[in-house]
Amino acid sequence: MSETVQLSDIEAARARVAEFVRLTPTNASQTLTDLVGVPVTLKLENLQRTGSFKVRGANNVLASLDPAPAGVIAASAGNHAQAVALAASQRGIAATVVMPDGAPAAKQQACRNYGATIELVDGSLASAQTRARELAEERELFYIPPYDAPAIVAGQGTLGLELLDQVPSLGTVLVPAGGGGLLAGVAVAVKSARPDARVIGVQASAMNGIVESLAAESPVAVLPRHTIADGVAVAGPSELTLGLIREHVDEMVDVTEDAIARAIVFLLERSRVVSEGAGALGVAALLTGAVEPSGSTVAVISGGNIDVNVLDRLVDRGLEADGRRRRITVATANVPGELERISGAIGRARANIIHVEHDLSAPDLPVEVARLTVILELPEAADIERVHDELRADGFVDGERTDFDTPAAANWPS
Repeated sequence: MSETVQLSDIEAARARVAEFVRLTPTNASQTLTDLVGVPVTLKLENLQRTGSFKVRGANNVLASLDPAPAGVIAASAGNHAQAVALAASQRGIAATVVMPDGAPAAKQQACRNYGATIELVDGSLASAQTRARELAEERELFYIPPYDAPAIVAGQGTLGLELLDQVPSLGTVLVPAGGGGLLAGVAVAVKSARPDARVIGVQASAMNGIVESLAAESPVAVLPRHTIADGVAVAGPSELTLGLIREHVDEMVDVTEDAIARAIVFLLERSRVVSEGAGALGVAALLTGAVEPSGSTVAVISGGNIDVNVLDRLVDRGLEADGRRRRITVATANVPGELERISGAIGRARANIIHVEHDLSAPDLPVEVARLTVILELPEAADIERVHDELRADGFVDGERTDFDTPAAANWPS
């Protein structure tokens, strides 16, 4: 394979990996279609082996090696590590994966289940990559990079070929991006076959190395920052991926953490798709208006592998970002029946109580006053006004220290 990537490389990769990679389905989203005014379909790469597109590139690398190495090594926060572990196990090759110690537990366990040896390192993904290269040299292991190799890019590009077959009216494709391997591969595949189609890359604002690199006209490494899209928490693109992106990608956008969290909740509620943060980037771009599609069908690459405990926290954050999980505080007399009055008013407003904190011991509270903090889940963000109206109708008054006071606590001394 040449030091760049062409359509012929991606077509050859498709033949190599067909035995090991699933043809993942697409699913039309009526809700997104109604929202943006053009047909939108989701490419469900969460149904891929290991839950992400990374198996495409890892398999293409190993299928291209002759002879096969005695052992391979990779560094990853999870998805690339799982892909290398699985691809190696399918070929009887020993695999070692180096992961940041904060990598999701489910992804660590998945690598072990595929037979890989795991080494955890303190710090960021960049630290893990440095350690993996050191171990590759010490132990004579073949290092498989997450995106900076033509065989990786060509393997990821097989997803673009599938989209062209599955969505004949493809007009725009939204691609999640970290280091740019998937984005570059899909862009080469789509643009080579259909030059009029738009390819748009989407990054997390917290780690937007490609956006910064395009502005600087050379690879830029952004500082490590936390993002709920941990699958794309990469410092920046390589010379290879940036060059392909500059040539074939029409636009780059980035989206905030709250937008990503809302997109995860949207996919779960409206499309029954369980997605990690990286897999929700394209949907986040549509929901926020960062991308304004026009013309033919929009394809959004979605999915990804996620720890159920992490999903629970992300859903909470998404509901908060969407305004559907709210917190109110009420100062009330410390007498029987007050909580029933509060919960009754909330119930009439069709809100659901998720959690209640009853505070009697704060130093600023008079002896006869309790402070209730109630976390609510609302059908719609605007329904918080119905809660307020019901509380006022039941005799509660707007408070200065809390959202509301009962009449008995209205003169809470300062």
